[in-house]
Amino acid sequence: MLDRNHCLALDAADPLRAFREEFVLPEGVVYLVGNSLGALPRGTSERVRRTVEDEWGGRLVGGWNQAGWYEMPLRLGDRLAPLIGAGPGQVVVGNTTSIAIFQALAAALRLRQDRRVIVSDASNFPTDHYVAQGLARLLGGYEVRDVSEGRFDDAAVVLLSEVDYRTGARRDVPAVTAAVQAAGALMIWDLCHSVGALQVDVSQADLAVGCTYKYLNAGPGAPAFLYVNPRHHDTAENVLSGWHGHAEPFAFEAGYRPAEGIRRFAVSTPHIVSFAALDAALDVWERVPMDQVRAKSKALTSLFVDLVGDALELVSPADAEERGSQVSFRHPDGYPVMRALIDRGVHGDFRAPDVLRFGFAPLYIRYADVYDAAATLREVLDKELWRDERYAQRLAVT
Repeated sequence: MLDRNHCLALDAADPLRAFREEFVLPEGVVYLVGNSLGALPRGTSERVRRTVEDEWGGRLVGGWNQAGWYEMPLRLGDRLAPLIGAGPGQVVVGNTTSIAIFQALAAALRLRQDRRVIVSDASNFPTDHYVAQGLARLLGGYEVRDVSEGRFDDAAVVLLSEVDYRTGARRDVPAVTAAVQAAGALMIWDLCHSVGALQVDVSQADLAVGCTYKYLNAGPGAPAFLYVNPRHHDTAENVLSGWHGHAEPFAFEAGYRPAEGIRRFAVSTPHIVSFAALDAALDVWERVPMDQVRAKSKALTSLFVDLVGDALELVSPADAEERGSQVSFRHPDGYPVMRALIDRGVHGDFRAPDVLRFGFAPLYIRYADVYDAAATLREVLDKELWRDERYAQRLAVT
């Protein structure tokens, strides 16, 4: 029976229940926006304080050597690598997701210079498609084709997200990767909506990118990461040839020589304070069994779908195996519905034109939270509380 007592019993038996105490969560809030910005780990504030006050304040420029700042892009890359099925020396952390996408696409095009087609997904998160379009304009003579056409035979590179940001639908990474590579194209995966929420393995892909501020909880503006398969380390080119990707940055040579391995995809001075926040978040993730995360993710999202029932039109796949850790619904007045819901302590978000998104971070969302969120949502809908005119006013961030 789907009542609150049943949900409390599920929480009591949850093998991940202790992790909730490792996050800062405001009283009276059910936070279902971990797919946009993850909650604050309790260890982050002290880690950032130590970086700012002890390392920067106490060591000044000596922090680069004494506190290990210089090696952080590769050290954090190695710590993050197991979460995406990668190994040591295959991931570099730094810059933003958009920059990482640009680097990955440009490198792939250089490796397939006999082909002039970039395949992307027009319904993908806009920055992916925007970067592909911008790079095609910059280089000239390239076509950006939508994946819906189903053709890879003349493609240089295919860029897709494992989990769709609007619907939560999940792609079959091994199958799509194999099909793309069989057609002679290179495969790039965007992992922004999957890393930290499910078991990810891009070890057969050519490149991959992702952010760390959603399910990985590294904070607003946290650095992105870039994975390059070792088979491309000697030939892939980082077109953003900044000094940190040089073979000997402190030789200050006039000409650029790329470093060996993944370091050649570093670009510029790392954002040390943001890196410190990611470092603290990874202290949590190194202790997390990802099979349990995925199992709870499917259970939480399925519970929410069942509890909401036919009150809203489900946009996400009904089968939990076919979605990430997100459930989306459609409502013609979705924006004021979401505003009314947030006003009552249940935080989701809205994506135009009519989609309400709910992200379930298994480390800190409880089954009872899901029950309470669904009950509040049904109340907002049944009583039409969203019709209050103040909820129609659009905020800058939806």
